[in-house]
Amino acid sequence: MKEFYTHVNKKLYYFTVVIVIAIMIIGLLMGNPRFGKFDVGYIFHTGLVIILSACLLLYPKYITHVFRLIIITVASAYFYALFFLYPDTWSTFIFLCFIPAIAILFFDSKLFYFSILLNSVAIMFTLSYIMLFDNGYPYIKQDLIGNVINFIGSQVIIYFIFYLSQGRIKKQLLYYEQIQQAERLKTTGQLAAAVAHEIRNPLTVVKGFLQLYQKDAGFSEDIKGKFTLMIDELNIAEQVITQFLSIAKPNKETEIETVNLKVVLQSVTDLLHSYGLLHDNKIELIRVEDCYIAANNIEFKQLLINIIKNAIEASKIGDSVIVSAGRNKGFVEIRVVDFGQGMSEAEIKSLGTPFYSLKSKGTGLGMMICYNIAAKYKGTIDFESTKGEGTTVTIRFPSKNY
Repeated sequence: MKEFYTHVNKKLYYFTVVIVIAIMIIGLLMGNPRFGKFDVGYIFHTGLVIILSACLLLYPKYITHVFRLIIITVASAYFYALFFLYPDTWSTFIFLCFIPAIAILFFDSKLFYFSILLNSVAIMFTLSYIMLFDNGYPYIKQDLIGNVINFIGSQVIIYFIFYLSQGRIKKQLLYYEQIQQAERLKTTGQLAAAVAHEIRNPLTVVKGFLQLYQKDAGFSEDIKGKFTLMIDELNIAEQVITQFLSIAKPNKETEIETVNLKVVLQSVTDLLHSYGLLHDNKIELIRVEDCYIAANNIEFKQLLINIIKNAIEASKIGDSVIVSAGRNKGFVEIRVVDFGQGMSEAEIKSLGTPFYSLKSKGTGLGMMICYNIAAKYKGTIDFESTKGEGTTVTIRFPSKNY
């Protein structure tokens, strides 16, 4: 969580830590019945204050899961030491109840669950010890059931706070990712608008001359073959520029139609059937219900072609790509499953980023366009993948009654 520690946050953190350390030192020196005796308990108390203070001051430099665990452990030891060293101070039991709250500050769910479990076990042993052996805690013995209920209530409150905090954090992270994606789209759009026109004009001129020379009888077939190769490469360059322009200037007034999913999927799979045969892959269309969505037919086909084509290219030779579709809770779901090389979580998160592609000659713009089309018609695209086992792409759109 290093991104949370800006210059201002560090100042606030150190200011808070200094106040906490000052309170611990005041508790050590003022009104302490052990002060001046310097017995083992007081020395232990002093040592814990020093260790906990050092941990809190060093934490911004060592923001790791292990260091957070150390702070939680030392803080727990400190509060339990207060409880056992000063049995006449009833408020120390409150500190024990709220030890797991420290873990919430670290935005670490595993650490929180560990802390609340460890503290519950420690409290259970502490109360058992007091009831069986120790007579120094009358305020606990007199109302044991009430104290147990209070402890359970405090854990429920802490968990509720943790649940709300985690929900807010997840929403903020999602919002942050959406902002990053919007910035990528904005940057790509500005770049496309700036250079696409200037690049397309000279490409058109060069391509025109090459096509003219290709028809010239004065050139040999070998030279004409090279012209054909150059024209093909220029066509690829023009296709990339067209993709750039579709991102830079999306057509917001595209006609929305009632798209029959079954018809479109059959059309797309028929279209890509020969492409699959080139890679010795077969497209299996199974379990397709009569479903309808509100979208532009051409753009929806473009989305499906990109996804299924990617699945074919990711598949191993001889493997099948399975396509299915149906309704699910008010949505239409299309699933495209391949058994190819798969992707890691980091690779999935990077999909749709300009110029990021897992293909050697890919630009990454195809997936970006797919995400744009899905978002345009209130749809989503989700990936589930395991490295070496394959990928499942789930495309969801709101269902339309017809």
